[in-house]
Amino acid sequence: MLPIQVVIIPVTPFRQNTSLVWCARTLKAAFVDPGGEVEKLVAAAAERGVTVENILLTHGHLDHAGAAAELAAHYGVPIEGPHRDEDWLLAKIPEQAARYGMAGARACTPDRWLDDGDAVTVGEARFDVVHCPGHTPGHVVFVQPDARFAFVGDVLFRGSVGRSDFERGSHADLVSSIRDKLFPLGDDIQFVPGHGDLSTFGWERKCNPYVSDLAVVAA
Repeated sequence: MLPIQVVIIPVTPFRQNTSLVWCARTLKAAFVDPGGEVEKLVAAAAERGVTVENILLTHGHLDHAGAAAELAAHYGVPIEGPHRDEDWLLAKIPEQAARYGMAGARACTPDRWLDDGDAVTVGEARFDVVHCPGHTPGHVVFVQPDARFAFVGDVLFRGSVGRSDFERGSHADLVSSIRDKLFPLGDDIQFVPGHGDLSTFGWERKCNPYVSDLAVVAA
């Protein structure tokens, strides 16, 4: 049996992939990037009979962190991640929410900032933390090496990459994060992106028009 199980719950008008991940042995769970629709997320956890023990954030954009504070308060659990370089962005969540007409989103301060090489746990499952700046400066990725599975937020998508034209974004950093930090972890790693369908690092290394081996050589 794989050490984790995952269900993806798209939320908000952005259709952001909030993930509920749990340890198959202990039924301890975490929400990854809860962007909104708290009642829907709470119902998903209750339906599966899991115990939520933490909230994990890849970065500070509204659609990924807008419900983090409310969920953490509801369950009485800590927020872990992202990297400290997201502090300014997490503080802007109410401002972002007002801009898009999404009431109720709160600013949050994580209980634990994460650095490259750190780890977080969900039950008995350990996720390695990889700092992947570019989309935002403090973006992190969570990798479960035994299950060969990752949560990559808005760094990488099936057939695309995250935007780097936002404030403090960097296309060069984004490409470096993907090519130098994620792809070397293995072609077989399947990932959940922040939006859209699942893919693998190998497929993107072969076919992604922005960061594939061929695209980089051609550039």
